[in-house]
Amino acid sequence: MVSYQKRGNVWQYEISYKDADGKYKKLRKSGFTRKSDAILAASKIQSEHPNLKTAKAGSESLVSYYERWIKTYKQNAVSPITYNKYQNTAKHARKLFGSLKLKGLTKLTYQEKLNEFAKTHARRTVSCLHKQLRACILEAMDEHIIASDPTRKAVITGRSLPKMSKTLNYNDWAKLITHLDTDQIDEMTIYLAAVTGMRYGEIVGLTINDLDLQAGIININKTWDYKYKTGFMKTKTSTSNRKVSIDNTTIHRLSHYLSIHYFEQDQPILMDKNHHVLVSAEINNALTAKLRVLSIPRITFHGLRHTHASILLYRGVSVLSVSRRLGHSNITTTQSTYLHIIKELESQDKNKIISILNDTLK
Repeated sequence: MVSYQKRGNVWQYEISYKDADGKYKKLRKSGFTRKSDAILAASKIQSEHPNLKTAKAGSESLVSYYERWIKTYKQNAVSPITYNKYQNTAKHARKLFGSLKLKGLTKLTYQEKLNEFAKTHARRTVSCLHKQLRACILEAMDEHIIASDPTRKAVITGRSLPKMSKTLNYNDWAKLITHLDTDQIDEMTIYLAAVTGMRYGEIVGLTINDLDLQAGIININKTWDYKYKTGFMKTKTSTSNRKVSIDNTTIHRLSHYLSIHYFEQDQPILMDKNHHVLVSAEINNALTAKLRVLSIPRITFHGLRHTHASILLYRGVSVLSVSRRLGHSNITTTQSTYLHIIKELESQDKNKIISILNDTLK
């Protein structure tokens, strides 16, 4: 039921309705110059929100609704790492949108906030924020809390990041590994990535029991959860469980490292005296600092894995052997990841083939 009354110089509408518990509630809004304006606004509310409960829901802030949404739909449906990304979006949204109500969110406001965020973040980060917020806002549309999509046709921009090499060339790789102080935890971690191609979680998950230095073998059978600090975890795939051969120099460096550090049998050997393992940001910072000192182009820590594989391929190691050393689930993964190198080697092989045939058929 709708009623209208004049309050001073303005008109107000009042709509009575039952909430989810069957109790009567009232929805009021005033400030209309004419009664006809109040009638039009009340009609619009009733049209957009047939049960009127959703009209009240529009008074909830975007951030509050988003936090309830991810807890309901994402918390137990996605991995902890993915859920952490949704929570990071909530932190960003809180700074951007504050207490802005769902019903007050317009296309212009949304775009302005995206543009503000894009000034200090990469395009990929802005795209992720938009994707997660939009999924939540579309849910609000499905519930008839809002009538239109303020995220439709949003323009995604972002801060340009300095270009970074994905791999080191052979000379820079050799320069790096010969200038690392492998008595130090961070530099031993960098060294192992460069000479084995192991993933970061696999390296920091190594224990004394995983090292067979007499045979020159590192046994990879687990990883360490350096993000959420829950301890040992399974490897990425079943084929990630593997044995990686190491050279004599690496055997000597590991032997010396173990002789000056004390660890329990089941404790990661790259854990500090406070039982902490470096998180990915810390090891990347350590690598960046070392590369800067050596005047070597910057790469990420994961780039050491790509560097290792690239060097082996260029030196004539078969794709199959490289695939097994990296612990890829199948050779196709290796081929697709290093396709540019394989094509380059294929071109060199064609020249070798012609040379062989020319020498044979003279």
